[in-house]
Amino acid sequence: MQEILSQIKTLVSDSVHALKSDGIALSGGLDSSILASFIQDKKTRAFAMVAKDFASPDLVHAQLVAKKCDLKLDVIPVEIQDLLSAAESTIKILKVFNPIEIRNNVVVYLTMKFAKKSGCDSIMTGDGADELFAGYNFFKKMSPKDLQKDLERIWSVMHFPSREISRSLGIKLNTPFLDDTVSAYAKKIAPDLKIREENGKKYGKWILRKAFEDSLPGSIIWRDKDAMQDGSGTAGLTSFLDGVTPDGTFDTKSRHYEEKDQVKLLSKESLYYYEIYRKYFDIPNTLGKSDTRCPNCKYALNPGAHFCRMCGSYPI
Repeated sequence: MQEILSQIKTLVSDSVHALKSDGIALSGGLDSSILASFIQDKKTRAFAMVAKDFASPDLVHAQLVAKKCDLKLDVIPVEIQDLLSAAESTIKILKVFNPIEIRNNVVVYLTMKFAKKSGCDSIMTGDGADELFAGYNFFKKMSPKDLQKDLERIWSVMHFPSREISRSLGIKLNTPFLDDTVSAYAKKIAPDLKIREENGKKYGKWILRKAFEDSLPGSIIWRDKDAMQDGSGTAGLTSFLDGVTPDGTFDTKSRHYEEKDQVKLLSKESLYYYEIYRKYFDIPNTLGKSDTRCPNCKYALNPGAHFCRMCGSYPI
């Protein structure tokens, strides 16, 4: 066990130091906090985006980690109009109208855009840790055998929208957890070391948490997994868009798109994003080649897909 913990720390440290990022997206979650703990150049700037109009629990955690690691933290407070504008930009880049993907990646877009405008040439993110070390909450319900099988499936199809966003904005993306050496080692770690109980509570990324237990505050190490949309506050877009769209408008438009485009929209938020999507892109049923199609938007699905990346339908 001690050898595994030591090797994880060494490999992640080597990856961070080799990349030499001049910025880091710091949410105060486990993954970005681990990366921040290895930053030796104190000129590296940390960025945390928070929605001014909604609860944003990331802020206090990001401030704690920045102080612990002696990093300058730039807080990016954004208003509703900023989020809506960024949502349109994110849809144009990712070419989807999936509400979860948009709410999460609005955070990525605004953080990278601010970092670029602030003079950063590169930005480091914690991409890959959840996929490699079993960080998502649904993993906790699986047996070790099923967990390993699902992780292997995810490794074969995992996709990181941050790559497309960084290319669009012209800022280099550095992802230490996805370094070939780190990734290869993580994949060899037994599943029962990735999901395990600690003080009577089951955690994902258990082995990763234990490896850095002495490097970061307990409130960071044992912080529950939050999606970017929850930590930053962009999850509030759901209730906001629900409130500004009359029921009658939703009913009329959703029937129209189901008949005309063969797209079944399940929420007012989906309707809002879909209308932006259609300003720039074709109907989903005309895209991709596959015998398997999403039941709600008719987009082509990869073999074995559990959700539709285009509209967010899950499970399928």
